[in-house]
Amino acid sequence: MTEYPDQIPSEPVEVVAVGAHPDDLEILCGGTLAKLARSGTRVAILDLTDGEPTPRGTPDQRRIEAEEARIALGIPWRFNAMLPNRVLMDDPGNRMTVATWFRRLRPKVVLTIAGRTPSGSPDHYQTQLLVEGARFYSQLTKWDARFDNTQPHRIPHLVYSLFPFDAEDHNWHGSFVVDVAETWAAKLASVRAYKSQFDGPRLERIEHVLLGQAAYHGSRCGFTHGERFVLPVPVGSRDFLGTVTASHGLPTTSNHAD
Repeated sequence: MTEYPDQIPSEPVEVVAVGAHPDDLEILCGGTLAKLARSGTRVAILDLTDGEPTPRGTPDQRRIEAEEARIALGIPWRFNAMLPNRVLMDDPGNRMTVATWFRRLRPKVVLTIAGRTPSGSPDHYQTQLLVEGARFYSQLTKWDARFDNTQPHRIPHLVYSLFPFDAEDHNWHGSFVVDVAETWAAKLASVRAYKSQFDGPRLERIEHVLLGQAAYHGSRCGFTHGERFVLPVPVGSRDFLGTVTASHGLPTTSNHAD
């Protein structure tokens, strides 16, 4: 089920980020993943497929690129569930596979991709549904044999990183933006690691899109670069001022009177 069986940590991981293919998470939330790792947060990446076959690259090349991207972000652990690319589906068997990973890694937070992408892979939306189902399966009792005899684990928090070309507009209950200015270079380095997928004009286009998204979301909070996340529940806080003042304010805010 994994190419790295000896790397499964003995202590629980705080955040597990789940993507359909190697490069999904780097593109959508690589700056935040790098920021988490730099802060000392125990964070792991779980790719559901190896992204092959595709018109570009080979399984070996993609594996090497994913490792280079992990190093660029400073992420301690990266695993691959080895589910099938192109035909990835939210079904009970796949839910059990992903839930087994959750029961092994025992995260407090699962971060995953979200959105329907008709112009891109249907694996993206299936990943959202699959992770939601696996999160529930992870806590089930009296089914341990279906999860390699791992112990049930309840995951308190689920966070989504959104595709910018989602086919639908959603009314999410909670939304926040992370300042990723300090880790922007690491994010770009992780994307550039996928040389088989992004080279020449393709790399220029994806970097243009990424910078535009980061500038848009970041500027709304007074950051130069931001990554947006949403929640299925409202954003909770025990610190009113800390929550409110984390944003630097609107881009029109000025220290000088007109």
